[in-house]
Amino acid sequence: MATMPDFPKEPAALAAFFQKHGETCLPGLLGIDVVEIAKGRCKLTMEVGQKHLASNGYLHAASVIALADSSCGYGCVASLPEGATGFTTLELKSNHLGTVLSGIITADASIAHGGRTTQVWDSVVKSAESGKTIAMFRCTQLILYTTK
Repeated sequence: MATMPDFPKEPAALAAFFQKHGETCLPGLLGIDVVEIAKGRCKLTMEVGQKHLASNGYLHAASVIALADSSCGYGCVASLPEGATGFTTLELKSNHLGTVLSGIITADASIAHGGRTTQVWDSVVKSAESGKTIAMFRCTQLILYTTK
């Protein structure tokens, strides 16, 4: 079983941690950049390129979901209750309303429910250039506690 890292508590250090840690994980492969992380919110960006497109030439839903889910996950870590060591996703849902073929997209995540056992997060993905909403995303996170 994978062990959860010791996450920094200060928002700027946490943002730097995720930017560096993500380089060798899916967020890094997709070119996701951390803009802001704070308790209850997170903002990420991703420049859309060929690797983000489906074979039909349009933005792949999985690329959008990866951006939105990462924004919620990073925000969840910044908002863990005292004594929690991490989280895992229980459920996610996305509604795709539009697409882009290039440019930067943003994911702005905010906490909708912040309990000791679960958190519910919403993320809105938009085109940075036009402001057009590309997708709306919601996920439920199970909060984890290490037992000794």
